Amino acid sequence: MKRNYKRPFMQFVKKAHKPLKLAIEDAVDVVCATPDIGEIKTGDLSGIRVYKFRFNRQEYLVAYRPPAHESPVELLIIDFYHVGTHENFYDALKRYLKQGADRGGIS
Repeated sequence: MKRNYKRPFMQFVKKAHKPLKLAIEDAVDVVCATPDIGEIKTGDLSGIRVYKFRFNRQEYLVAYRPPAHESPVELLIIDFYHVGTHENFYDALKRYLKQGADRGGIS
């Protein structure tokens, strides 16, 4: 399954220290293996799933959009939008998604 990392996701990973980067990589592997593992969001975040994992007694969230079930197998791409702690996580995610919609699409 192909992975597509969005800008907020990459910025957080770039600033994170090595053990946290490895934990995020493990979480991404879990999501890619079973895309339906995350909690489905509704309302402003419809279509987004959030997977939670713990690292050093801190809970981190990974926001992603799984591929549509009707798409061909060779086009299975998971978009990873955001990763971080719970504080302001959903607000930042909504802001990013709204900016993408204002620009005519999410990149």
